[in-house]
Amino acid sequence: MIDLGISKMALIGAVALIVIGPEKLPRVARTVGTLLGKAQRYVADVKAEVSRSMELDELKKMRETVEGAARDVENSIQTQASDFEKSWTDATDAAMPPEFPEYKHPGKNWRLKQGAVPHWYKSRNGVRTKAQSGAARVARFRPQRMR
Repeated sequence: MIDLGISKMALIGAVALIVIGPEKLPRVARTVGTLLGKAQRYVADVKAEVSRSMELDELKKMRETVEGAARDVENSIQTQASDFEKSWTDATDAAMPPEFPEYKHPGKNWRLKQGAVPHWYKSRNGVRTKAQSGAARVARFRPQRMR
């Protein structure tokens, strides 16, 4: 960096006053100040961009390491699961009882079964034995008029 002390700044100001003149010096100083401000902002933007790119690289590396660890965990779980499944099938195959034939419904006639219930049992439990129309049912359960 340039080492500018107070004495060097005073020397530069005196030379500028002599070369430029006292009338144009304030305008030139303003212009130089704005140019220096723009240069400082540009340098700050470049620094921020470099730091962002460095952080992005670090995040990419971190993401790769996390993904690698996740893959390792997934692979270990899969191998353990396959080992468990193998041991489970070995254990269950050895301890399985012989297979029985599949259940087949006997195919009995449900009408015969219902007909086998005695009439006295149906009447005691309120099972209807005769079909009745809706109008007949209403007439049967209609309250009687008082005379």
